[in-house]
Amino acid sequence: MQRRSLLWVGGAAILAVLGVAFARRGAVPSNVRLEAVSGADLVGDPDTVLVDIRTPEEWQQSGVIEGALLITYTDPDSFLQAVRPHLKPDQTLALVCRSGNRTSRAARQIAGMIDNPVLDVQGGMIRVVRGGYAPVAATR
Repeated sequence: MQRRSLLWVGGAAILAVLGVAFARRGAVPSNVRLEAVSGADLVGDPDTVLVDIRTPEEWQQSGVIEGALLITYTDPDSFLQAVRPHLKPDQTLALVCRSGNRTSRAARQIAGMIDNPVLDVQGGMIRVVRGGYAPVAATR
């Protein structure tokens, strides 16, 4: 009887630890926001540094938002090394990809590494273009 109780308690403790780990994994850092901004709102905004994190092939296929930095996201460290020279302390770092999946992951990975607000452009270029924005040709 005592052994069975210990097994139940031990199992419950393991489940509690796993639950906390999974909850933290899905948690959104406080400096990240998901927003359905338009391409026009992002063009030339002095308070925002927009980075298109897609691949060069994707930039060529569908075009880009005018003025976006074109930096393919592979990992947080190399990405931030490329972005930091363009980012002032008071600016928002906005990330856009094709559909929003990559930016969601990237925003969460880099949020704890910078003090700036991070904007995850909801729906990515697909939503931005469907919203009426006409992308420009990639200059890279």
